[in-house]
Amino acid sequence: MQPDSYGALYPFLEELYGPDAGRTAFEQLRQKLDQFTTSLRPGMPAVTGSLTHQDALFITYADQVVEPGKKPLATLADFSEERLTGVISGIHILPFFPASSDDGFAVIDYAMVDPGLGSWKEVSRLARRFRLMFDAVINHVSSSSPWFRRYLEEDPRYRDAFIDAPAGLDLSQVVRPRALPLLTSFQSAGGEKQVWTTFSADQVDLNYRSPQVLLDIVDVLLLYAANGAQLIRLDAIAYLWKEFGTSCIHLPQTHTIIRFFRAVLDQVAPAVLLVTETNVPHRENLSYFGAGHDEAQMVYNFALPPLVLHAILTGSAADLSAWASSLVLPSRQATFLNFLASHDGIGLNPVRGILPPQAIDDLVATVLRHGGLVSSKTNPDGSQSPYELNISYFDALSDPQALDRGETLQTQVDRFLVAQAILLALVGVPAVYAHSLFGSRSWREGVRLTGRNRTINRQKFDRAELERDLDDPVSLRSRVYHRYAHLLASRAAVPAFDPYGAQVVLPAGEAIFGLLRIPPQPGQPAICLHNVSAQPQPARLEMDALGFPPRLWTDRISGQTFLLEKTTDLLLQPYQALWLV
Repeated sequence: MQPDSYGALYPFLEELYGPDAGRTAFEQLRQKLDQFTTSLRPGMPAVTGSLTHQDALFITYADQVVEPGKKPLATLADFSEERLTGVISGIHILPFFPASSDDGFAVIDYAMVDPGLGSWKEVSRLARRFRLMFDAVINHVSSSSPWFRRYLEEDPRYRDAFIDAPAGLDLSQVVRPRALPLLTSFQSAGGEKQVWTTFSADQVDLNYRSPQVLLDIVDVLLLYAANGAQLIRLDAIAYLWKEFGTSCIHLPQTHTIIRFFRAVLDQVAPAVLLVTETNVPHRENLSYFGAGHDEAQMVYNFALPPLVLHAILTGSAADLSAWASSLVLPSRQATFLNFLASHDGIGLNPVRGILPPQAIDDLVATVLRHGGLVSSKTNPDGSQSPYELNISYFDALSDPQALDRGETLQTQVDRFLVAQAILLALVGVPAVYAHSLFGSRSWREGVRLTGRNRTINRQKFDRAELERDLDDPVSLRSRVYHRYAHLLASRAAVPAFDPYGAQVVLPAGEAIFGLLRIPPQPGQPAICLHNVSAQPQPARLEMDALGFPPRLWTDRISGQTFLLEKTTDLLLQPYQALWLV
């Protein structure tokens, strides 16, 4: 019996924990939600409405831009207000909590802002100007966290908060994202424990078989909502529930928990959206939409980065076009989060089954030639295979040494920006990594300093130096930033780019990635053409077949106009993009 408005949440708890434990957990949950609505929710920042074609996210570390004598979050706020206002609408601040490793993804305390970065005050300042996305790194916590310390002390409250694997347990079916041991030995007050650590020895997996763990994480999500998060990224969520004797990935209980989180937020903070981060094969990734209205409002489109890379390196959009033809939104309540680069590398698993094995091998070989690195994963049979390409996206597309062989920097910038134009044209919300917006090349020195491949794409900026580069019209950073900002402004002016609209792939030629974008409400469509090759390419548009009468269309990027008749042939220059409206 559930006598109040939260009653719809009880079935999730019963499904996970049974009627008795579920009922007990429900009573605790109801108290938490009552407390949130009376004490935390009234102070939440005002939301700015639903996602539109004017939305684009900026992915950044809290200390991505630093300057002497100022907390990095304050610098980020200053810099964003100056350089990003009118360019992007939202900021994904990568984990800004106290952490012990993995550049913030081994969280010590979910409820604190790392004092070295700033305070909730600076986060709130950013929330007043931009939509914010926070990371909920809830598969695991740091081995230095108070929760895990109290577990090792055998505090009864945390007795079941982590997973002590019994001796002799067969773990051969467990899917591993990294080539590291699954269990780590820790000494507790009661003796040695073999504790489940999916990602590293410092990242200890939480045990969601304990209702208390689930309720503690609800507190975390509500705290983030109260402090300005309009989007919450569920990091590594596919591995959340552990069931001995299974793969421990994509388990039904994991999907139940996501539906539960969605239902909780829909009850008390309906403007907060969940974004699932699952770097897995494309079909598995799409499962986190659920029925289209009950799990994530957005899923990361992980197949996009390697597919765009493959298209431009080969000069053929065929595979990208075939895949894009399959993209269908499950409802008007869900869409894709599109990206090409992030703080992580370029995942290869999402395109297994989309690209042939030889094409994936070619991507690996090209990235190595361009000065990048490759990370591997352990397969169920104990073998290893390439999992991730570690390189800046600019260098993935263009060999830095090619400049010494006669290729121009302008060509490399054009090549990079047509990739970004594809990102911005696809259905969904685009997310732009800091090192893409500012045209960064790979940071090999960082890898030597940390010993970690992913550091190659995680260099921090000195603000004064970055500002000088952005103001220098001949610098690489300036060339990329100003043209990228123009692309973003052009996109924001076209309602057809609505994240919940429709798209149709246009057969405009093998080297042309073509899209027809259609807004969800009656309005003007957009025809998007992208030449992924280094040669001029003809693009044939059958306007009569598309149902459009002869008329003038304007390219939102260049301002050039074209008369598109029944059958029209256009010529796109190398790496040119046209967005015709």
